[in-house]
Amino acid sequence: MALSAADKSAGKSKPSPTDRVGMDPASIRRAFEDHVHYTRGKNLETATAYDRFLALATTVRDRLARSWVKTQRAYYEQDVKRAYYLSAEYLLGRALGNNLMNMGLMDAAREALMDAGTDFEALLDLEPDAGLGNGGLGRLAACFLDSMATMGLPGMGYGIRYEFGIFAQEIVNGYQVERADEWLKFGNPWEIVRPEKIVAVRFGGEVEQHLAGDGRRVSRWVGGKTVLGVPYDTPIAGYGNATVNTLRLWQARASAEFDLALFNDGDYERSVVAKNDSEVISKVLYPNDQNQAGKELRLKQEYFFVACSIADIMRRYMKSHTDFLDLPKRVAIQLNDTHPAIAVAELMRVLVDEKRVPWDEAWAMTAAVFGYTNHTLLVEALERWPVDLFERLLPRHLQIIYELNHRFLRQVQIRWPFDSARLERMSLISEGPEKTVRMAHLAVVGSHSINGVAELHTNLLKRDVLGDFSEMYPERFNNKTNGVTPRRWLALCNPRLSKLITSRIGDGWITNLDRLAELEPLTGDAEFVAAFRAAKRANKEDLANHVRDLLWVSLNPDAIFDVQVKRLHEYKRQLLNALHVVTLWMDARRNPQAAAKNPPRAFLFGAKSAPGYQRAKLIIRLITGVAEVVNSEASQTGIQVAFLPNYRVSLAERIIPAADVSEQISTAGMEASGTGNMKFALNGALTIGTLDGANIEIREAVGPDNFFLFGLTADEVLARRREGYRPRELYDANPRLKDALDLIGSGFFSPEDKGLFRPLVDSLLEDDRYMCLADFDGYVKAQHDVTRAFLDADAWAKKAILNVARVGRFSSDRTINEYARDIWDVKPVKVEL
Repeated sequence: MALSAADKSAGKSKPSPTDRVGMDPASIRRAFEDHVHYTRGKNLETATAYDRFLALATTVRDRLARSWVKTQRAYYEQDVKRAYYLSAEYLLGRALGNNLMNMGLMDAAREALMDAGTDFEALLDLEPDAGLGNGGLGRLAACFLDSMATMGLPGMGYGIRYEFGIFAQEIVNGYQVERADEWLKFGNPWEIVRPEKIVAVRFGGEVEQHLAGDGRRVSRWVGGKTVLGVPYDTPIAGYGNATVNTLRLWQARASAEFDLALFNDGDYERSVVAKNDSEVISKVLYPNDQNQAGKELRLKQEYFFVACSIADIMRRYMKSHTDFLDLPKRVAIQLNDTHPAIAVAELMRVLVDEKRVPWDEAWAMTAAVFGYTNHTLLVEALERWPVDLFERLLPRHLQIIYELNHRFLRQVQIRWPFDSARLERMSLISEGPEKTVRMAHLAVVGSHSINGVAELHTNLLKRDVLGDFSEMYPERFNNKTNGVTPRRWLALCNPRLSKLITSRIGDGWITNLDRLAELEPLTGDAEFVAAFRAAKRANKEDLANHVRDLLWVSLNPDAIFDVQVKRLHEYKRQLLNALHVVTLWMDARRNPQAAAKNPPRAFLFGAKSAPGYQRAKLIIRLITGVAEVVNSEASQTGIQVAFLPNYRVSLAERIIPAADVSEQISTAGMEASGTGNMKFALNGALTIGTLDGANIEIREAVGPDNFFLFGLTADEVLARRREGYRPRELYDANPRLKDALDLIGSGFFSPEDKGLFRPLVDSLLEDDRYMCLADFDGYVKAQHDVTRAFLDADAWAKKAILNVARVGRFSSDRTINEYARDIWDVKPVKVEL
């Protein structure tokens, strides 16, 4: 094609055959402009910012596509064992910047768009977060997918394509208000729909039984209602290699779009009832299950994505095999918590009923295929489903669970004769006032591996939560401490620190985080320490500007940025943090001369409460009330408070690089692991925390002198409760604590409703389940130690550098390598372009 005179004068060169996937700035610019023109139907003059974002995203996806196809072809041709990760949540965040970085295209794309007259950074900010998760569980799943691809491991994620993800949070008059998260409002440029791989999923119906020709009893699940699962594939690019794995998310669709006869009769609403009933399954992440309809929808969601995924896995396996003898040699399925635990019964149903595999062989295969990751020590968080709900929605699965339970309890009885209490504790069925199916027990019995996610968590699982099972199957239990991907959580979110690190030790740390240990000697290098401090200061200025634009609060970049951002739950103790802020503010008002000698403090909170969790929402209201009062006197006290609404991955990427102090203050024995603690330490924040979750291992790694420890241990918490904990006695004996609680309870922070926070105060005085008052003095002392340490800026920076240098073990690459080696037996595959 000949170039026009205008094109020649604009400096355009003749397109080459490699332009479609060219990686240089000129090729990227041409592809970008082509997508503006041909995909969006615009020219650069009329294209909106969102047109430009979609054009750039599609340009990047084009360059992923070749590797994506090659990766799947390599796995298929080599018939490799694959790891399938089943998770109800994937908190992916934004994909454009991450994909550009992993593909090595960040600088080329920036140059290409600058040449095209487009603000590159502004386009990155336009992308909505893919908020398909609630917190650490979903973010861990996203980190794991990144690590699997980066390490070249044959893996695939399965989940639900929620139309509305975790809600968008607004703060209105101090209260959390939930808005629908319309992340798909303008489409998703990364996904590709695969209608040819639709799966039919049954609910309800009945089970027929008959004798087969060989005399075996065969069950058939018939009738009921069928919903279609439509797969949408998202590419997951590895860093610095040609591997592109797949995240397959299922969307529910009605098997019949609408009833034409009803429509023609003018009954338009009833004509689409069946369609709406089906498609609501993938409508929203975690519907409120406080009512019967919510419970039913939640169970439908879990079975829907599990049934689709098992069918897809079996279809893929059967492409290369004619029997199921090699199933455990080609398939590993990891259950991310109890949400997908019904997969154990579903795989048994498929093998026994559809593939006619004898029961004992099918069970051996099933247990060899599954691994189960537990993420909670809260017994109430271990899912249970009413038997009558199971019987109505999944009748065949209930039969299978009953049979599994019968055989399993016989084994328990043989091992421990006459121990009826143990049988009751270990049964898959709880025989309480409401008969329920214990999903965690199903996952444990049906898996060859059960892992916790931090050393303390695993030990407590084995001792307490699943102690009977650990005694019966000790070889199945193991620990896999969580990790975070260094690509997103340092290289991408903190470019200033990343460039500084790379300038001194090279970029090998991005795929081998243990290389950060090479930074340790640089704590004696004054130039490096100064550059480290400058990077942190610049990050704090950026965050301060964002907070000013968001909240009209002007944070002081010289202040200690003390940050607690995580899901709002009482055991995470945002309330303890707020109680300390009130105490500190009251101290500053009483003694302004002493307060003036301390560095200023900025306390930053970010958290979403579950919509039905009223006490958590009241804690948010307290924090915003405290912020209103404290900020009005910031110039006198040096204390500021900001509650940043709608906490999400992209906001975390702004906050974490700017943090000086990381609040990891959960009640000991309550947090499974935590991954926010790892992200903060990786970015040079010092932790103030309890001996809970992965805090223990972080403190061990960074050194006790670089971690502000306080609080009861998990065993001490249990001992206090056994002895009869009386929190009111602590209140009576501590004037500072009493003054703070009295001020909160008086309505000082809620003048419109004097009794608003009285329930919070009363719960602390009468019960204090999460030991806020027991740990108050220790927490205040640790915060005082923070203040004193921050006064020596160079010494603080050296502590921060040591945190960065010593947290290499908390890479998700290390965690995934342990899963692949110890649980999945999956080996890397090199993809050649």
